[in-house]
Amino acid sequence: MQTVVTAKLKLNTTPEQFKALRTTQLAYRDSLNYVSQYAFEHGKMSNAVRLQDATYEEIRLRFHLPSQMACSVPRQVGASYKTLWTKVKNNAVHRKEGKTKKRYKGLDKAPKFISPTLTYQYKKDYTFKKEQQVSILTLEGRVIVPYTGYNKHVALIQRGAEIGASKLWYDKPKKQFYLLVSLEIETADPTPETHKQVVGVDVGMRYLAVTATMQGDCTFHSGKQIVPKANHSARLRKRLQKKGTRSATRRLVAISGRERRLKQNTNHVVSKRIVLQHPQSLIGLEHLTDIRERTKRRKGKNAKQRKANRTFSKWSFAELHSMIAYKALLHRSMAIKVDANYTSQACPKCGHTCKENRPNKGLLFVCQNCQYTLHADLVGARNIAMRTLLLRQDWIGTGLLSVRPDVSDDEAKAARLKRYAELRWSSDTTPSPRLSP
Repeated sequence: MQTVVTAKLKLNTTPEQFKALRTTQLAYRDSLNYVSQYAFEHGKMSNAVRLQDATYEEIRLRFHLPSQMACSVPRQVGASYKTLWTKVKNNAVHRKEGKTKKRYKGLDKAPKFISPTLTYQYKKDYTFKKEQQVSILTLEGRVIVPYTGYNKHVALIQRGAEIGASKLWYDKPKKQFYLLVSLEIETADPTPETHKQVVGVDVGMRYLAVTATMQGDCTFHSGKQIVPKANHSARLRKRLQKKGTRSATRRLVAISGRERRLKQNTNHVVSKRIVLQHPQSLIGLEHLTDIRERTKRRKGKNAKQRKANRTFSKWSFAELHSMIAYKALLHRSMAIKVDANYTSQACPKCGHTCKENRPNKGLLFVCQNCQYTLHADLVGARNIAMRTLLLRQDWIGTGLLSVRPDVSDDEAKAARLKRYAELRWSSDTTPSPRLSP
């Protein structure tokens, strides 16, 4: 099977090449905004073919983009509008079902592209040369730029790996260009025999991730070092927004980038630890799509409630899941999604499910039926591990593996939840928990 990784290549440009790349980037961004405004004014159009027919000549004349870039712009804008239309339709369904009262406002105005990131098509907009050089298309023609990068990624490029599209990214504080290249790596097809161990991963705020195996091993990955820094950034951001000066705005941009990089690095570290601790495993993750719509927020305007809502809205669980998924494939493991319903409320020992099992929604789980007591996040990880084991057994029996639950069929989902309720954790093989930071 094919596994996609991203190689980050640093471009060592001359002043003339730097200027050419920067000019091309800004022209590409301006053309994206032009096509986005056109699509919005013509019924919020998402059809890439119609957008290209209507805007191609204007893109060439006004922004002087090469032909291939002029074709990439409408496709990118059309894809953005399709994503927004999907969110609008899902929001309408959730409002009808009473899951949320908020109306999605993503298409109330034309989407604006702020980042000057530029998309290149391989063998059309850019190609790799010998001696670690890459030929890149600009408004002034091709430029050949030497590059450096991670040794393993450079080796994959030089050995003829399957190369896809790339993005030209500009690091504004460092004034440095990077080329983000997608590479397809051939990995062995997964089989039940090669994934002998089952691991459940529960994500949260107090602990970024808690893992549990069917043998009773568990690991806690704490977020104590991250939360205080995030809270400090939130307080600083509030003061700067209130000030409203140009220097305050520049400072806000710097804080935003720093906080994003901090969380991204933390997700990288946690995901790598999980994958290295559990080689050749089937890793179960919660299916958290539309979690914002399904999670109730605290109402009120006091500081404690605002802080709680901000905390639940800021952490990037999807990014952590994606990092675990692609790193698992590189270490002969595989990540799959299971239903997230009642993983923190269901007793793994007797199956009793109710909100009262989590007193005050705290860290302690106390079953109201059998008095089984355990760390609440560990209970969630064990329930996920048991659901993952059930999918592995189906995989062995049918030869088919469901890597993501089907949430479109309510009857199928109800049948899965009924099977989950019959699962039981055996305490005979469970040693005492082993905690680690």
